[in-house]
Amino acid sequence: MKVKNIISLIAVALTLTACNDYLDVKPDNEQVATDYWKSKEDVQSVITSGYYYMQQAVPTLLKWGELRGGAMYATGSSDQLLQDFNLTPSSSICKWDAMYKIINMANSVIKYAPGVQGKDNTYYDQVLGSDIAEAYFQRAYSYLILLKNYREVPLVTEPYADDSHPFNIAKSSDTAIVRQIKDDVEKALATGAAKGTYETAWQTKGRVTKWALYALMTDVCLWNEDYEEAVEYADKILTATDAFRPVFIANTSEWFTIFYPGNSNESIFELNWDYNTNQKTNSFTSLFSQSQSSPLMFTADAVAKMKAETQTLKERGYDDNARMGRMLLATYVPETGQTTSWNSANYFYMWKYRGTDVQDITGGARTHNDAHFIIYRVAEIMLMKAQAEVMLGHYREALQLIDRIRHRAGLDNYQGIDLTSSDADAQIRQLDELSLLEEILDQKEMEFFGEGKRWYDLLWLGRIKDHRYRSQFVAKVLEGNQTTNLSWIESVLRDENAWYMPVPQYDIEHNKLLKQNPYYSTTK
Repeated sequence: MKVKNIISLIAVALTLTACNDYLDVKPDNEQVATDYWKSKEDVQSVITSGYYYMQQAVPTLLKWGELRGGAMYATGSSDQLLQDFNLTPSSSICKWDAMYKIINMANSVIKYAPGVQGKDNTYYDQVLGSDIAEAYFQRAYSYLILLKNYREVPLVTEPYADDSHPFNIAKSSDTAIVRQIKDDVEKALATGAAKGTYETAWQTKGRVTKWALYALMTDVCLWNEDYEEAVEYADKILTATDAFRPVFIANTSEWFTIFYPGNSNESIFELNWDYNTNQKTNSFTSLFSQSQSSPLMFTADAVAKMKAETQTLKERGYDDNARMGRMLLATYVPETGQTTSWNSANYFYMWKYRGTDVQDITGGARTHNDAHFIIYRVAEIMLMKAQAEVMLGHYREALQLIDRIRHRAGLDNYQGIDLTSSDADAQIRQLDELSLLEEILDQKEMEFFGEGKRWYDLLWLGRIKDHRYRSQFVAKVLEGNQTTNLSWIESVLRDENAWYMPVPQYDIEHNKLLKQNPYYSTTK
């Protein structure tokens, strides 16, 4: 087989000329010979191509993370197969090559970058360590995405060399993949060279930092039910005292600045596009438009929740002609030409990525499709920590985090519990694990609409404690889906193998050691 069809190793041999051009480099050849690695610029060009492929993967990341979660739905038939749990191994949306391209960039840097020091006497240990840390993150993050979508995948840690190299490798267990992700993050941090900041703000937010590594470790530990470890790494961000650490934006009226113009103080790691600086635009913003033909739209269930939160804010005195917390004119806006008030509009559309001139008194319209895509931000770390605290039985600590998110949204304390009152402990004892988890997932849904998070949050609920909350997980999937027969989805989700995507058919046919996800197997 042609290996590059499953794991395309594509790198560049271009010298970086300016900071603003760092992520503007595109790969122009399909292989890098082993004698390519002669300077630190060669190494950094390959790292750059890893970021490039991360950018290219954003439409896939959005669809994988949203369409099964019931908050957004696709109008295109091919994408509906995913949200309706009707995938086949031949479905184009289940291809995993985008993530393996990133993995191969990282594998190449990890293997070959150390040898460059003997050829480039300006390639100092600190620079090498920083480059290696970026590569470890790229590989670990890619495997985490694959883990959440396929559960078991081929674990490849060596770079692809040439087409003559046979590629037959079996899937590794989810346990082995988690172990590899953690090992990669630990090795990246052990270099001591992972940066806290770069020379420019956009690089600090648009390239891997130690903060991004902490966030990734929080994520994988939560997924793996390593809750004490998840809290430990979350706190490395939330209790940090560094002058330029990421911080939570507490002001309700400033929520939208996270997305416009982006690279906010709250951001930990986001993929950058900037038309004004380097004429870069993206394709994923085309998934959202101000019409009923938009490729991705809010489900009726999501709109109802957003309207309910907006109504709550109105009752608290917010002006419906201005931005209201994280909802009106921040996350959702009426359709183009809609002049009626928010509560009588029939259709709402995504503001985060497109911007809008509908009722937008702050002038937030985007002239170009250059919105950023946020991988991690502080609010998510807070809520991931809250999940871990609940699972550890630390309800007060979880409530403190939940309420900070609610207050920024303009909402009162959860269930009106005043944590400073004398009867707070008695009220907390009345709470239960599931209700708190559902509140956290509700807040995550509202906070991260369209950020590619929802499905993984629901799947986490279904997986934990040996599927204790399977029925609640299924119910949440059902309540949002509006494009297919709900009894069909319910029957599909009885098989936990159906919670994950099929191995792409091409790879089954060309990799003799690959086995299909049992749910999709023709021999099951």
